[in-house]
Amino acid sequence: MALSDVSYFGIRHHGPGSADSLVQALQELKPVAVLIEGPADASPLLPLLARPEMQPPVALLCYPEDDPASTSFWPFAEFSPEYQATLWAVANNAAVRFIDLPSSARTAPIEAVGETESDGTEANVEADLAPHLRDPIGTLAQAAGYEDGESWWSDIIEQNPQPGPIFAAIADAMTTLRDGEGPLAAFEAKREAHMRLEIAAARKEFDGPIAIVCGAFHVPALQAMRPLKEDQALLKGLARRKSMMTWAPWTGPRLALGFGYGAGVVAPGWCKHLWQTRGQGDASVLWLAKIAAVLRAKGHLVSTASLIEAERLARTLAVIRERPKPGFEELRDAAIAALFNGEALLWALVEAELLLGADVGEIPPDTPLAPLIEDLQRNQKAARLKPEALERELSVDLRSDSGLFRSTLLHRLSVLGVHWGKLTDSGRSRGTFRERWMLSWEPEYAVRLVENLVYGPTIEKAANGRLIQMIGAATSLDAMAALVQGAITANLSEASIAGLAALEERAARSSECLEILTSVPPLADIIRYGEARKTETARLSGLLERLIVEGGIALAYAARDLDAQASTTLVGAMRKADEAISLVEPEQDVLDAWRNGLAAVLDGSRSTALVAGCAAHLLYEAGHLSADAATGLIARRLSPGTPVTEAAGFFEGFFSTAGQRLIYDEGLRGAVDAWLASLDEDAFIAHLPLLRRVFSHLDSMERRRLIEAVLGRAARLPAGLTPTPDGGEAWRRHLERLGPLLMSEAGNG
Repeated sequence: MALSDVSYFGIRHHGPGSADSLVQALQELKPVAVLIEGPADASPLLPLLARPEMQPPVALLCYPEDDPASTSFWPFAEFSPEYQATLWAVANNAAVRFIDLPSSARTAPIEAVGETESDGTEANVEADLAPHLRDPIGTLAQAAGYEDGESWWSDIIEQNPQPGPIFAAIADAMTTLRDGEGPLAAFEAKREAHMRLEIAAARKEFDGPIAIVCGAFHVPALQAMRPLKEDQALLKGLARRKSMMTWAPWTGPRLALGFGYGAGVVAPGWCKHLWQTRGQGDASVLWLAKIAAVLRAKGHLVSTASLIEAERLARTLAVIRERPKPGFEELRDAAIAALFNGEALLWALVEAELLLGADVGEIPPDTPLAPLIEDLQRNQKAARLKPEALERELSVDLRSDSGLFRSTLLHRLSVLGVHWGKLTDSGRSRGTFRERWMLSWEPEYAVRLVENLVYGPTIEKAANGRLIQMIGAATSLDAMAALVQGAITANLSEASIAGLAALEERAARSSECLEILTSVPPLADIIRYGEARKTETARLSGLLERLIVEGGIALAYAARDLDAQASTTLVGAMRKADEAISLVEPEQDVLDAWRNGLAAVLDGSRSTALVAGCAAHLLYEAGHLSADAATGLIARRLSPGTPVTEAAGFFEGFFSTAGQRLIYDEGLRGAVDAWLASLDEDAFIAHLPLLRRVFSHLDSMERRRLIEAVLGRAARLPAGLTPTPDGGEAWRRHLERLGPLLMSEAGNG
């Protein structure tokens, strides 16, 4: 029976100094097997990391076959010790395995105390030790005279690789910290028991040195001699589920603590720099050169003298702060002082690019993938869209096959909650044959794709399945209409057919006016711009016309006796529906039915004044209310016999989006003048907020032209107001009070 010597290497996850020291130590030890902290059932996938096509950062995804939503992930960067250990093992023909609890065991309920992060990794160096000590690394740092554990670990380990003594020192420190502490949380105890059993099995299997690569905190526990029966008893009855595993691309920024990754580092870009520049000279000088390159690429002038001064300042700061060499913090502060003239805000322009990076990993094309991730990669290749971590704008022309394909892909991904692209002109882009997207890839999108496997194995099938489920769960006509719009926009035929059927059924049972009106704009958008997406809209047109007629019939009843909030909501729906109806140009009888509904609101004795004013404005704009009739209507509805609150409501309903009419229409100005003249001082002041709301829709030029229409172009405002023949004495009086308000608004506009 073989029996091997075992060496333990306690590392920090994603530590470049740990990785450098580890590679040197492995080269000296030359182990026949390398055992790494990670899910044991994923060991067959480890050698794929060494494939030349595998470009980190990448992440191992593990999920239960019967519950894809319960996904755990283990990211690997170029500077991760585990990644470098795998590369060394493959290059030197050593066996390489994971030895931690299998991923399937992590989906079982575990105790809250000492629980690992949801991503399946330890929270960070400190949290990796946290089941017992609040901040053990902080304790060591404090003993060394440091204020925080992060700086201490960086100075001693990450920026000062020492392969031999450093791992022994780490083991001794961890042993001291763990001595005298209470029992482990149950889940952590099971993890260490499983790793001990795996190590024991490897010692029997291999003849030669064995290297153990694990989080620093675990080293003392894995070195401890424990009876195998105790560890086996601890793992008895461990819940297991069949798991699926694959590799997925990751991004540099998602390795950062600031992005919520518990085992992350503060500055992934700096860690990558330390790894890539090892043995090439002073990392500080090279980092400043990198800063200069980024600035020069953005058009900034950076002199050599400024760089020399920044390097001197960084070293001085390191001495003052009692650090052995400058870290990225000292280099940042020095760059702000010497290169940015002390303007910290300018540093923010390059901070993300430098400290976080924009790396997006790549995986070999023949890697066994989750079906949706595989389909996404096929679509990305077909669309010639490469995922990038930083934002970039994409303009697509829907009249071209390539543009339509890209748009369809991005819309389908949005249905699945994968918002790789976000429309920057949402609401306007449907009005043209062009869309503008802002693209930014996030690594958790791979996790979301795995979660959507329950709906189908391809992006198209999964998007269809998810939308059909959402349509079935929708409880209102307008919600269904929006989902159908999304289905047609994303060219999802199954969801479109199911949505139209559900929409027709719901429309047959719906009598709620507001629900009907809010469903009109999304359906009208599909019909109006269906040509851009080659959409068959005949069936949808019939449904839309039916909804318009039903909305017109229900409108008069819906407008009765509403409170302020309800009337405002209905007015908004009326305006949007009317705009949509005008754009699709339905049959004349359908249009007449809608406008008859507006007329019924206007004539109804119980119609809320705000809604009636809106109906009057819509009829006036459509030419169904003449200028003379509108003037007479305004005069009646704003007459002294009308309660002030009702008159104000009608005024707001008519003019809230039509204040420009007062510039050109002398008759309407006269009617409003008569109403304002009838108000006493207190009533006028009380209605100033209303007037402000109405005039707020006018831009600065329109406000000035309104004043000129009343007072004449020669008027000087706000002082020296003089009446003009078409203004009248009443307007002079009102504008003396309104002039400053209008000009103030104009200045703000």
